[in-house]
Parts: sequence; structure tokens; C-alpha cells
Amino acid sequence: MLIYKILRAAEWQALDATGETAGAPIDVADGYIHFSTALHVRETAAKHFAGEDGLMLAAFESDDMGDALKWELARGGVEFPHLYGPLRRKDVLWSCALPLVNGVHDFPRDME
Repeated sequence: MLIYKILRAAEWQALDATGETAGAPIDVADGYIHFSTALHVRETAAKHFAGEDGLMLAAFESDDMGDALKWELARGGVEFPHLYGPLRRKDVLWSCALPLVNGVHDFPRDME
């Protein structure tokens, strides 16, 4: 299953330059990397990145993350994928800009 990480421009640039990261400040504070499924990534963008432009969306294969990926209950009793380890650039299947259009993030139309 594909899972998604939204990164701010500086976070993406650091990941791209160094090959791995401990994530955004909230990831570091919580002790794991927050991901979203296709079903929840738009809600994540609206809730945690409202009005932010210059974002990147990165896709990962959950099955490739092994035991470091845990599915845990989060908001609304929904299970979200959390990675207990570094986010690695080599694990990115694809990435794209996530532009802000009329105040809403414009996601790729072919996301699963």
C-alpha cells in the first residue's frame, strides 16, 4: 500500500541533500515519522499545512518499511502509519510539488 509524507520545502531539500532525516519538528517531538494513507492525506494537508505553499508530497511503499512501520490509532480512532526510524530518500517511490490553488492543496489526480 502506498503511504504519503508531506514535507515543507526545507525538509524536502534536507532529505534530498543528506539522504535521510528524522522528519519535521513534530516527528522529532513525537519520536516517529507521521505518514498518511491516500484516504487521509488531503485531511492531513488541510489540518496541518493549511495555507502553506511550497510543499512536496512523497510516496512510499508501506510493505518495504519492515518492522519499523507501525499502524497506530490516531485522530478519530483511525490507524495511521508511523515510522520508527529515519525517513530515507532512497525509499521515495515518487514525489511531486503540492501547490496551493485557491487556498487548497492540489493533489495528483491519479493517487490511489
